[in-house]
Amino acid sequence: MNKQFKERMQMLVEDYEQLLKRENKKLESVHGLYHRYHHPVLTTSHVPLTWQYDFNPDTNPRLLLRNGINSVLNAGAIKWNGKYLLMARVEGYDRKSFFGIAESPNGVDNFVFWDSPAVIPETDEPDTNIYDIRLVEHEDGWIYGVFCTERRAKDVPETDQSSAVAQCGIVRTRDLINWERLPDLVTPSPQQRNVVLHPELVNGKYAFYTRPQDGFIEAGKGGGIGFGLADDITHAVINEEFIVDPKVYHTVYELKNGSGPAPLRTPHGWLHLAHGVRNTAAGLRYVLYIFMTDLHDLSKVIYKPAGYFLAPEGMERIGDVSNVVFSNGWILDDDGSIFIYYASSDTRMHVATTTLDTLIDYVINTPADEYTSAASVKRIQSLVAANNNFKERLIPAATPGMKAYKLSE
Repeated sequence: MNKQFKERMQMLVEDYEQLLKRENKKLESVHGLYHRYHHPVLTTSHVPLTWQYDFNPDTNPRLLLRNGINSVLNAGAIKWNGKYLLMARVEGYDRKSFFGIAESPNGVDNFVFWDSPAVIPETDEPDTNIYDIRLVEHEDGWIYGVFCTERRAKDVPETDQSSAVAQCGIVRTRDLINWERLPDLVTPSPQQRNVVLHPELVNGKYAFYTRPQDGFIEAGKGGGIGFGLADDITHAVINEEFIVDPKVYHTVYELKNGSGPAPLRTPHGWLHLAHGVRNTAAGLRYVLYIFMTDLHDLSKVIYKPAGYFLAPEGMERIGDVSNVVFSNGWILDDDGSIFIYYASSDTRMHVATTTLDTLIDYVINTPADEYTSAASVKRIQSLVAANNNFKERLIPAATPGMKAYKLSE
């Protein structure tokens, strides 16, 4: 073992160990909805060195990188045996994605990947790429993973090496180690992305939230977040999809929208986290929003605040695909705390923490979008008028150059 090899190995190991022990500090929240954290929870630097380097000095005397990792993103989430687990999409330099499970003792820092990537069996038609898994602990006793499986489009010219078909792959497990592959979900839509399995049976059937679309990227006639039922999860077929949450002109979800993680049951309804996409002069902008559906009629939206819940800020706006936040994993803890795991710009993973009570308050009491500027002004006027009742309790803040208020004693 030469000196260069020893020095590089020592540097790599020390930096890696230091990263895994780093504390993640909670940031102040101005809006009161959730708290962001100072550091991402997963990055390319968290990926085990043994996945990337050949540590045999005979075959890699310069200790060069052999398997480069480009990004760690879009993680499913579950609490398992007292640990907070993220099943992240890990993308290599070769553009192929796979799943790696990382665990943390507290959900906000010290995430450590398990020794090896998850082994996902293939169907008779092998996947070219797999990504964006949603983990669902189902009432039937299995843990399911539903994910996007991508394959090259058939019947296209040889010169076309970019046309692809996305469908929903399904796996299940009892231990998060051994995965059973089931046939892909069949729906009336030509393509499917961002499919989510509902955690409970509906009249003995398996319920799915879908995102029907005509093309790999473009939604086309696909009108938003769909819903459908399948008789059998081992050969899941949806014969009819209903649009639950449509895309709407001049909103944060006008171009397309899709479900995030599986919804959470609350006393008031099912709480959903979703992503919305709109086009801008700088490209697509992805944000997260929240809505609630009826406890018994899963296709009926009963509350939906206007606009976005979480949008990219600061360094979150920079990465492989800029100006994007995306979530397919959250955890509701026993004490009512919620950990929202989201990726920024297709590059890294973050966490935001809140409580179930806070999200219920937000989704029920925040005004809905009425889809015009005039309606937005009226909504603000109503709020101003209501706040007039509390003017005597407000005094100007002592901040030069600002007309701000604070509550008097």
